[in-house]
Amino acid sequence: MSDPIKLIEDFFSQWSGKKPETIVPMPESGSYRRYFRISSEIGQFMGVFNMDNRENRAFIYLDRHLLQTGNHVPEVYAENLEKHVYLEQDLGDVTLLDYLVSIRKEPDSEDRIRDIYRHVIDAMPGLQVRAAQGLDYTICYPRAEFDVQSMMWDMNYFKYCLLKPLKIDFFEQDLEDDFQKIVTWLIQAGSNSFMFRDFQSRNIMLHDNELYFIDFQGGRRGPLQYDLASLLFEAKTRLADHIRQELLDYYLSVYKRTFPWFDPDKFLEYYYGIVYLRLMQAMGAYGFRGYIERKPLFLQSLPDAVRTLSWLMRNKPLPLDLVSLPGVFEQLIDLPKIKDYEIKHDTFTVTINSFAYKNGIPQDNTGNGGGFVFDCRALNNPGRYDEYKTLTGRDQAVVEFLESKADVMDFFMHTLHIVDHAVANYLDRGFTSLMVNYGCTGGQHRSVFMAERLSAYLKNKYAINLVITHHELGKNRTA
Repeated sequence: MSDPIKLIEDFFSQWSGKKPETIVPMPESGSYRRYFRISSEIGQFMGVFNMDNRENRAFIYLDRHLLQTGNHVPEVYAENLEKHVYLEQDLGDVTLLDYLVSIRKEPDSEDRIRDIYRHVIDAMPGLQVRAAQGLDYTICYPRAEFDVQSMMWDMNYFKYCLLKPLKIDFFEQDLEDDFQKIVTWLIQAGSNSFMFRDFQSRNIMLHDNELYFIDFQGGRRGPLQYDLASLLFEAKTRLADHIRQELLDYYLSVYKRTFPWFDPDKFLEYYYGIVYLRLMQAMGAYGFRGYIERKPLFLQSLPDAVRTLSWLMRNKPLPLDLVSLPGVFEQLIDLPKIKDYEIKHDTFTVTINSFAYKNGIPQDNTGNGGGFVFDCRALNNPGRYDEYKTLTGRDQAVVEFLESKADVMDFFMHTLHIVDHAVANYLDRGFTSLMVNYGCTGGQHRSVFMAERLSAYLKNKYAINLVITHHELGKNRTA
């Protein structure tokens, strides 16, 4: 396969008559599309590379249709689908989620959150209803309509990508029967609008004092309730319950005022059922990206999603006679492992691991992609001596043995200086986490010694949260 950067460079030069000054890859997200920021003398643009041309065609068609119907979406300037690339408007880097994070601690944050969400809701009639006029749904990807099969796909995504990896106990046939009952009920909500599909804060951009909407390549005909459920019950935004209710009421008032045919009671009859469905889809996506593709950033959203699920079960239980799903939900809510992905944003945490290389480098559950990895295998190994074989790097005899070796202490001091500099820098810049890994052959002696010694130094010098895990010893503690 050709280099995507080279393909985008050549296509941009051909389209604009200008050679790009820089092409910078953008951070990966939850899709397989790859985005590149192009800087040139005529401005900034986004280059997109995606091998799935059916998805590309759907996005480009929907983009132009949404623009024609008066919606704020990025303009697609040109495409070359033979090369799997297209060029679109650069809307900057500020998403609705970024905005929420930036104002969360401000004294007037609740008012500002209400205000920005009301502006989003004000745009929804154009996106959901006016855009549906004249739209050719046959081009939509992967289906023309959010139908029975689409709903079953979402619930099976939840089953296979989250419940199975977490080893949640259920009887397959009972769970499938519950899924069928839910689908039979929710299909009655109807599907007469354009369903954006992934209508969440990362797909809403703030650009030139306007809201823009991106990543609608999965859009199709669907129920009105789905996009509002996606917006208000997104795990990462942590909207307060009373704000969610106020925004739901605002949505109902906007639609009732705008469309004479809109029936608020009919909308609410299925709304919370679709919230459950959307939440299951989202949790399935977290599981797929986190447990199957091993991208732990996505697992950070699981604790919030589970809290939302708990709220739903207490306040808006499904009005169906279900055999298996309520018990599955209870297991998820009570699962201690979910809480392991909770990120404490107000403190700086250094996670220090000792590990054996044969079992792999420990995962970074903060989503930062890992930190320092120091290889201790070149150092003298106490495990080769009979008197130390049953001991660990926490035992005094092993500590004294390793402290007597000049190369061991030189190695430790080199790693200490590197980590010490990083911790001071990260604290100054307001970072929240750093991971440090020491690995050796068995994860019992040298790596354990290094991890304990580094922990003691950092604990004495900094007011930070320390988590030390000796993976081969099965010991985890907070210093």
